[in-house]
Amino acid sequence: MSLTSVLFLLACIPSLCAAISNDSRGPFPNPLSRRASKSIPSEGYYDPLSNGGSMLTVLPDTFPAGLGEPINVILSAKSDAAVLVDQQMDGGLRNYYQSLGFSSECLGQHSGSDQAANLGDGNGYKNETAVIRWDYGDPAFGTCTETIQGGNHFRYWVQNGPKADSSGAIFMALSYEKPIALGHDIIENGYNLARDWLIGNATGQSIPTANLTNSSSYSGSTSAQGYTYETSVHYVSGLLQNTSEGINHYLTVGVNGTNAVDGLVAVMEVHISAKPAKSKCVGLSLRSP
Repeated sequence: MSLTSVLFLLACIPSLCAAISNDSRGPFPNPLSRRASKSIPSEGYYDPLSNGGSMLTVLPDTFPAGLGEPINVILSAKSDAAVLVDQQMDGGLRNYYQSLGFSSECLGQHSGSDQAANLGDGNGYKNETAVIRWDYGDPAFGTCTETIQGGNHFRYWVQNGPKADSSGAIFMALSYEKPIALGHDIIENGYNLARDWLIGNATGQSIPTANLTNSSSYSGSTSAQGYTYETSVHYVSGLLQNTSEGINHYLTVGVNGTNAVDGLVAVMEVHISAKPAKSKCVGLSLRSP
């Protein structure tokens, strides 16, 4: 092929690297091939209580000593594997949290005391993986506002120890805290409400906290960074007790004759239904005759 022919051909092609418009949903996950080397329990998690664990965290320096906060939400390991990866990219966990209105701590700086949890997986008590805070509509700096003004926030742990590896179920301890000027105390009914406000964000509806039972279920969708997540939720009993006993801030959270914790845990299963379109380069082989 002559140089003139090559130049003519290039002039006729607007771009050798063009965006390919694929189905924005991307390929649907194949549950048969996903994490084939591991066994995902039928519930999507292992009950920590069955192996010496607890659904209450452990806090340092409580009065009286030994109080904990409820782990009241579980992100099931039956969710798409990409959602369970603790990262912002590729539709990962941090991006899913962002779709719910939550982001990492203010400027990446950890605030508050660490809490530990034993998920019954053989790892014993481990400090939280991270703290995630309501971002007030600003993923970059909104968690700084939450730190000062208070709001919904949670700690989380991954169940992946040698005795009960659920293939990545994520256990979350939700609470709604007061402003820092009030010592980040928890608002009245703040454990149950924080759980249900997160579920409301995930499903796009108001959750009737006072009327929930272990047969309540909800579903809905959220989006962030071009990824759309379909979340289904069902509430389960038997993991937590309906009690104020052993609960941190029990004097202010459980009032008017109600317990600080209603005994229900929200189990979330999340699947990615849409992905951003990706660019692909179209190769052209040019050879001289």
